[in-house]
Amino acid sequence: MKSKSRALKFALAGGVALSLMANVAFADSKGKGPQSSAACKGLPNHYQLKRALINARNTPNGGFNLDMWGTIVNRDGVVCAVAFTGGNRGAQWPGSRVISAQKANTANAFSLPALALSTANLFSAVQPGGSLYGLQHSNPVDTGVAYKGPAQHFGKPQDPMVGNRIGGVNVFGGGLGLYRNYNGTRVLVGGLGVSGDSSCADHNIAWRTRNLLVLDAVPAGVSGDAARPDNIVYDITNAPGLGIGVSAGGWGHPLCAVGVDGIAATLPAVQTP
Repeated sequence: MKSKSRALKFALAGGVALSLMANVAFADSKGKGPQSSAACKGLPNHYQLKRALINARNTPNGGFNLDMWGTIVNRDGVVCAVAFTGGNRGAQWPGSRVISAQKANTANAFSLPALALSTANLFSAVQPGGSLYGLQHSNPVDTGVAYKGPAQHFGKPQDPMVGNRIGGVNVFGGGLGLYRNYNGTRVLVGGLGVSGDSSCADHNIAWRTRNLLVLDAVPAGVSGDAARPDNIVYDITNAPGLGIGVSAGGWGHPLCAVGVDGIAATLPAVQTP
């Protein structure tokens, strides 16, 4: 009886292990932990995102020199990686973790293979009277995914958002579509969101992060700059009696600080075919 009981225990343990293996995300290329799932194959893993995010954050960005959160989603909106630049999860605004995921989801959800829209491009369009007014209230965040614990895993390879669809719409700087160059063809593969500083700095850091990840084969956009198609646009004029101001082209974003527009104009050009 003891031998049968022992055999049964081993069989049950083996079944549980196989079940867990079937549901756990696969290891990244370095074998250091879960990336997400097969759905994220070909996208940057946690370590690649973190390295690029830190390097981009350490470049002058026109903000307050704060630490950042970054999130990558695939084309279906599944979170593939979450990372932060500080020494621990409390070194950057805790609320920016979910905001970075919102931005990644938004840039992916409202970009197309032939047209990229950054979250910065959406600011004016969603204001009252704008062509996309109300968009910011669509596609709400899945709070069950956003606030799932344990918190000590936030920003690590096993962040609880990884492998789940976060949803959410965010309409200020920091979100960019991810485009890979496949033998001269530009393919939209997901979105990147960055949050933790001013929205203008978020955009600049996200732009440099995407560039370092070599996922900036952007086809076209609304910025009017062919070298930076989905760049942030600073063309809002504060009209008398209007608190928000009017964007000349309809895709404008507020200027966060004096001189920050000069940084946007010198961001790396996107990949050419």
